[in-house]
Amino acid sequence: MTSTPVLTIDHVSRSFGDRPAVDDVSLEVRAGQVVGLLGPNGAGKTTLLSMVSGLRTPDTGTVRVLGLDPRRPAHRAVIGVTPQETGLPESLTAAEVVRFVADHHADPLPTLEALDRFGIAELADRRCGGLSGGQKRRLACALALVGRPALVLLDEPTTGLDVDARHALWRGIRAHRDDGVAVLLTSHHLEEVEELSDRVAVMAEGRVLVDDTLERVLGRVDVDRLSWSGTTGRVAELDGVVDVQVDGDQVVVLARDADLVVRALVDGAADFARLRVRGASLEDAFTHLTAA
Repeated sequence: MTSTPVLTIDHVSRSFGDRPAVDDVSLEVRAGQVVGLLGPNGAGKTTLLSMVSGLRTPDTGTVRVLGLDPRRPAHRAVIGVTPQETGLPESLTAAEVVRFVADHHADPLPTLEALDRFGIAELADRRCGGLSGGQKRRLACALALVGRPALVLLDEPTTGLDVDARHALWRGIRAHRDDGVAVLLTSHHLEEVEELSDRVAVMAEGRVLVDDTLERVLGRVDVDRLSWSGTTGRVAELDGVVDVQVDGDQVVVLARDADLVVRALVDGAADFARLRVRGASLEDAFTHLTAA
């Protein structure tokens, strides 16, 4: 992986009235790197992406893509964007839409290759109005990448996709990453971020709480995950218990001392069966970091 910075966000802030949506954020995405941007609703992710794509102007700070200001229309050709909502002309075929977008770029991918990378080459002659929601999402990703952009912004790219379609889209993202494309990804599917990302940035209340490799993000969250079938009993009162979640008879606990919780369960702190203990996942880390 080259170390060339493609996207540089330098101390960027943006407010709406008196409310800061993005507060002094700095972030880099390098060529051939996927950065997963996580945060609860209202964290500032969408506002940040809108400034990266040039649709909004920072109040302070700068955004540069290959050293260029994305607010200038002539510079936006190096950016591919897949929005959360996909609007496609229903009367055109998938291939026609791809060719239309490709014609606006100097060195686009061949149409069938752009479609094939996301597993939809066989749909080239199908009208967009006849595509399923998942097929439209994959077509939208192909459109974002057909122009061989230096940077692509993927905003919740697999929303509404089944498992097979999601994995097909992941394969397409990896293929473009391997070609050196820089990817900034937002997703509510934390396993997706864990699967694809080289780095993870966690936002809350407009600020970046952590920006590091996935391994280091998981390593700085000093908790274990315990799960069992049964009750919570007195577990929430134990020292070092960070979070307790209940779904029916399924209990999930994040704790700094798993041994203490296990001993308490054995001593009758709660009814339990099928106890499992493992290290923190990205979802656990996200819960811990945003609750801190």
